[in-house]
Amino acid sequence: MTKIKKIILIHAVEIAIDPIKDAFQSLWPEAELAHIWDESLSIERAKYDTLPPVLFERVNRLVQLAMATNPDAIMFTCSAFGEAIERANELVDIPVLKPNQAMFERALSLSTSIGMVGSFAPAIAGMENEFYQSAATLNPTAQVTSICLPAARDALNNNDVELHNTLCLEGAQTLQEQNVIMLAHFSSSYAKHTLERSTGKVVLSSPHSAVEYLKNLLEPT
Repeated sequence: MTKIKKIILIHAVEIAIDPIKDAFQSLWPEAELAHIWDESLSIERAKYDTLPPVLFERVNRLVQLAMATNPDAIMFTCSAFGEAIERANELVDIPVLKPNQAMFERALSLSTSIGMVGSFAPAIAGMENEFYQSAATLNPTAQVTSICLPAARDALNNNDVELHNTLCLEGAQTLQEQNVIMLAHFSSSYAKHTLERSTGKVVLSSPHSAVEYLKNLLEPT
């Protein structure tokens, strides 16, 4: 009998929680999930253009807290802490996933002209850097064009998913030359079906990509 895999999810914003829970329920319902939520992380991150040392340390402490429960993997659901997650991953012997690494790999396998629609400005530059780090080995000619829509994030914080999706679609429609569109944040995944229907393009969401990647990593067929 296959051992049930235990995944610790670390959140910095409430709006990322339901999308990743839904992705697991749809793609890997057998996984055992536990959640750590530190809302102050995103509040502090918004104060800086780049990650300060104190947030590297806080991310590492969260990973160590998760490790105390003996998980099979740890997944962060906020896209603004990539460098700190990479650093923490070097100190443990289980996978510690950045939110977007699986989505980036999937996009790079499909196209050299990729768009990204996001809503949290402090995360975008770091995500672009991570994208090009992946592209350097997977698809060196690939380019990403990003659109940031803070009003879409505000809409989700006000529980207005319809407005969020409309704003994301408006942003995606400006990406005329890009044939693959990535939804930057876990919370952005609410707009996936709207963009697929209206643009006819391949639309990738980070929670679905991450769950598929992690399942294949821990339970290869």
